[in-house]
Amino acid sequence: MLRIVLIFGLVVGLLNIVPMSFTVLNLHLGHGNLALLVGYLTLFLACAVIFVGVKRYRDEALGGVIRFGPALLLGLGITVTASIVYVIGWEIALAATHYSFIEGYGATALETARARGASPARLARIAADAQAFKTQYGNPLYRLPMTFIEVFPVGVLVSLVSAAVLRNSRILPARAPLAA
Repeated sequence: MLRIVLIFGLVVGLLNIVPMSFTVLNLHLGHGNLALLVGYLTLFLACAVIFVGVKRYRDEALGGVIRFGPALLLGLGITVTASIVYVIGWEIALAATHYSFIEGYGATALETARARGASPARLARIAADAQAFKTQYGNPLYRLPMTFIEVFPVGVLVSLVSAAVLRNSRILPARAPLAA
């Protein structure tokens, strides 16, 4: 089981790191609703690999049958591993860009508000909020858990669904090996 947790956790984590790294390294492309949508869609698709990991374990190690509890624990193990891999990847990307992400994030929030015609008082409040967030984000005790929970809740949801679906051995049954 540990092998499945590590392999599939690493895969899910890496599948989340690649688009995230692209975003961080290309801050000039901006942050918007499209980037948010693509980010969460990628996150969900990557977390779908949790389902594959649970199914593989059910089919190969358990002969096609798994109970809800063990399936959920396996999915959560993959999720925790993927979340840790994601946090490590995020920290590497931040260090590679000299933590410029947070500056770009605040600047983009100001530009967006300015483009929408925000009042000077509103712009001042956004600038103050951005500065406060920059200070908070500079603290690893704040940043690391915040990064971890970007992936973890989606992985928990996928783990729950995977456990509920795959406990029924008639759903996506294991295939018999092909005769040579």
